Amino acid sequence: MPEEDRPREKLQKRGASALTDAELLAIFLRVGRKGASAIEVAQSLLDEFQSLNGIARATPPELIRIPGIGPAKASEIAATAEMASRLASERFRETRIDGPTAIYDLLGREMASLQKESLRAVLLNAKHNLIRVEEISLGTLNESHAHPREILRPALLYAAYGFILVHNHPSGDPSPSAADRQLTRHLADACTLLRIHFVDHVIIGQSGDDRPPFFSFEEAGIFPPMPKFS
Repeated sequence: MPEEDRPREKLQKRGASALTDAELLAIFLRVGRKGASAIEVAQSLLDEFQSLNGIARATPPELIRIPGIGPAKASEIAATAEMASRLASERFRETRIDGPTAIYDLLGREMASLQKESLRAVLLNAKHNLIRVEEISLGTLNESHAHPREILRPALLYAAYGFILVHNHPSGDPSPSAADRQLTRHLADACTLLRIHFVDHVIIGQSGDDRPPFFSFEEAGIFPPMPKFS
């Protein structure tokens, strides 16, 4: 490979934004395997897991199945993915999460690319700053099942003031289903009993001709009104 096309040299001359996804991964991998360069191994990862988000969500045993990825490289990729996730959420620990747009900024790009439904609780303190994001369930292509007690467990565990429920629709259409509406009603009833602020339920999809890439129960005016707790 010509020196100017090698990932490290290319990054130094043109900046990290000039690199393809495979080239960025190749820098972490450093070396390839017999018969394949680091870029080719990186491309194998992208082909297998579909995207950088897919690689970030893969477990080390899943990564190791790719030829050229051993335990050490799998651990490095997993650690890098976790660091990127923490960096992305870090600013929300000091910034108020004040609506569905902030939720989309926090989780939208990742969740919109998932092929399965992921149900998550975004835990908030009294200032509506982020405490942490907890994944409740990872469902099949079209559905994700969770009982209100499973959703509320992390809120109680981390003594959250409130939370925003978030899940994605792999179809790309964020419109709520009848099951989404029913879950929201049941969860609101449980939160009233436990005096936990159920701030919103946001569904992540993709932009359409006349729709944003998310749906907010609170913004749509169909979110069950919650009592004001002290």
